[in-house]
Amino acid sequence: MTQASKTQPDGVAARRLVETLVMNGVDRVFCVPGESYLAVLDALADVRDRIQVITCRHEAGAANMAEAYGKLTGKPGVCMVTRGPGATHASIGVHTAHQDSTPMILFVGQIALTDRGRGAFQEVDYREVFGGLAKWATEIESPERTVEVVERAFATALQGRMGPVVVALPEDLLHAPGGPAPVKPVVPARAGLDPAFAEQVRQALAKAERPLVVLGGSGWTEEATTAFGDWAERLGLPVALSFRRKDLISNDRTNYAGDLGLGCNPKLTARAKAADLILAIGARLGENPTQGYTLLDRTRTAETLIHIHPGPEELGRVWSPSLSATADNSLAALALASLDPGRTWPDQAAAAHADYLAFTAPVPVTGAVNMSACMAHLAEALPVAAVVTNGAGNFAAWLHRFYRHRARHTQVAPTSGAMGYGYPAAVAAKSVHPDREVVCIAGDGDFLMTGQEIATAAQHDLGVVVVVVDNGTYGTIRMHQETHYPGAPRVIATDLKNPDFVKYAEAFGAFAVRCETTEDFPAALDAARTAAREQRRPALIHLITSAEDIAPGRTISGLRAK
Repeated sequence: MTQASKTQPDGVAARRLVETLVMNGVDRVFCVPGESYLAVLDALADVRDRIQVITCRHEAGAANMAEAYGKLTGKPGVCMVTRGPGATHASIGVHTAHQDSTPMILFVGQIALTDRGRGAFQEVDYREVFGGLAKWATEIESPERTVEVVERAFATALQGRMGPVVVALPEDLLHAPGGPAPVKPVVPARAGLDPAFAEQVRQALAKAERPLVVLGGSGWTEEATTAFGDWAERLGLPVALSFRRKDLISNDRTNYAGDLGLGCNPKLTARAKAADLILAIGARLGENPTQGYTLLDRTRTAETLIHIHPGPEELGRVWSPSLSATADNSLAALALASLDPGRTWPDQAAAAHADYLAFTAPVPVTGAVNMSACMAHLAEALPVAAVVTNGAGNFAAWLHRFYRHRARHTQVAPTSGAMGYGYPAAVAAKSVHPDREVVCIAGDGDFLMTGQEIATAAQHDLGVVVVVVDNGTYGTIRMHQETHYPGAPRVIATDLKNPDFVKYAEAFGAFAVRCETTEDFPAALDAARTAAREQRRPALIHLITSAEDIAPGRTISGLRAK
């Protein structure tokens, strides 16, 4: 720390907190500043050579950036916000981190401890508010235990099923003596796979005629996904990926069967239902991967499901498995990758991959922009290591179905289905990987929830490309509206009057271009990528699509006809 700039004495709680962040390898903090934690910001000023502070324009954007950072790095993404409205704005990122099993720590400035319970300005009980959203929600009440609490936050976020932690920081305690300094970084405990259990898996595989592997969750290492992917491909084991985990293995592998997400390939769901063995590692097997809890049934899972997950609370939560084990995803995968079941399934793998390839062929549309062709071009044009992010909406169905991920950490998307996630996630991704291309695919309603973070990208010279897919409607809700309450007179609350997104982006100093046909998309994408790469400024493509093409293979007219 630079001695001349200090306004606080050494050893106060605010400095102990920042020292603990430095000790644990935190290299950036996403924040919206607030007077309630000014002491922490002041301490961060003395370590700006080690921790970059990225100032955001909304707490939801900051929290989403921290969550995306956790996805990309496997380290807790750190977000700092002020009390009351700041904290509740940031709750969306906490919810996403919880649903997505992402390590994250949200620090919230808090009223003075001496004022607690008085209904003070912006007072909130954070243990109560975040108790059901976070793995742990706490408030520092003894400043001398600051390091202890922050270290526990790191351990809790990283161990077992990863997730978010919320730590409230009473304003008055930040100036009090902070107790002992941190000694060493937190090293999370990891559970390995029992060799006896691995042998049971080997025996089950040896008997299986129609096996299916399902991978999901967080905490995977490159070593583990590569070793497991090679092993499964060599044996001919069809591998499906859980909802929005399409980058766990290359989609070009000859045994890749597709993803069990929204708009799933019917042939993959049929394969899953016919499987006589499902080996699930890391996937929670919740609502979306199991197609609304219809893909599996309790009688069959008791005979066919082998479930491995780092969180014991997830085993048996919905499905009673034949075998289950609590283990770190990567350690479990590495252990299984050495098994020899004494047989292979080349025909199963070939058929599963052929079904996937057929499902990803572009489909016809009624409008001038064919999103399936645009997403297929995107996959061809971008480098293998490019990061693609998205939020929530029917636009994402085109991306997930027609874009192929060929490397780890190239998909950053919320399994929580959070709108407004994609653009902040792209900003975070570009800050983590400045040498990699980052493209966000966003819907019009989705983008405007956090579109102001273009200012953050511009301020920090982050060349993020966003494709705003504008069909003038909240597409997902419109699709369900047309399905359950058909007829034009029944449409209500889903139509949108949008701004000129080109002018909107240019107001922030971004490059922007309007695109109205499939044929014009390659040139628009090339121009946006060039501006982002060479000028280090954000870029936007305003892609005009038709609401009639409401989803791949579905039209509003077709929904009404049914």
